[in-house]
Amino acid sequence: MTINKLKQIGILLILVSLFSCKYNSSVMMRTPNNYQFDEPPKETEVEYIISNSDIIEFSLYTNSGSVLVDLTAITEQSSRFSPNAPVQYLVDFNGIARFPIIGETEVKGKTIRELEAMLEELYAKYYIKPFVKALVTNKRVTVFPGGSGAAQIVPLANSNMRLIEALGAVGGLTKLAKAKRIKLIRGDLKDPQVFLFDFSTINGLTKSDFVLQANDIIYIEPRSDYLQELIRDIAPVISLVASSITLIVVIRNTQNP
Repeated sequence: MTINKLKQIGILLILVSLFSCKYNSSVMMRTPNNYQFDEPPKETEVEYIISNSDIIEFSLYTNSGSVLVDLTAITEQSSRFSPNAPVQYLVDFNGIARFPIIGETEVKGKTIRELEAMLEELYAKYYIKPFVKALVTNKRVTVFPGGSGAAQIVPLANSNMRLIEALGAVGGLTKLAKAKRIKLIRGDLKDPQVFLFDFSTINGLTKSDFVLQANDIIYIEPRSDYLQELIRDIAPVISLVASSITLIVVIRNTQNP
């Protein structure tokens, strides 16, 4: 076998390895080219919507807010709390939370203000001019900024935190991030809503006024460094081919001094 023939075999092996490589293997949440993304709401949602697994904390006042009601004194586990300490209430998988006195109440799908108004109406049967202040304490989103591997959990600090604010909270996009491929995944992961945003242009930013909900996933696709991936993937093949050629040449030279 001639040296030229060996070179041809080596080149063929390299080409085979090149076409068999799967580049950009770190990309998550891929969608096919013809994937139909959900259309973002045309009317901007202005408030956070309560959902399953939210933890609600609220304070109850009487006389239009002048006197604080000690809710911990009427809970079944009052001994665990100091007087007037905040008490938390979990929204179960049915969208129901169990509150003192009024018991099980459906809260899923309501805004914070709607929840406050509903609780004021329900507690009006027991207190004079009740006044409620409520908040959700565990609402957060997960942000993958693209290419860095440094995903972050971002608390939703207010009831109407926008997509652009969450991106700002993680320091913006990385150098490898695709600004035109920002995906937002929402809802049941078995059948989620998937929205696609393009922030690469000013026109695309018109859709950034998008209110986040608890457990939203924001994923920015990374750009591939194809040269580095190519070198990394074919380096073992090149090394093997080079070693094989060297061995064959040594053997031929030994046999044919």
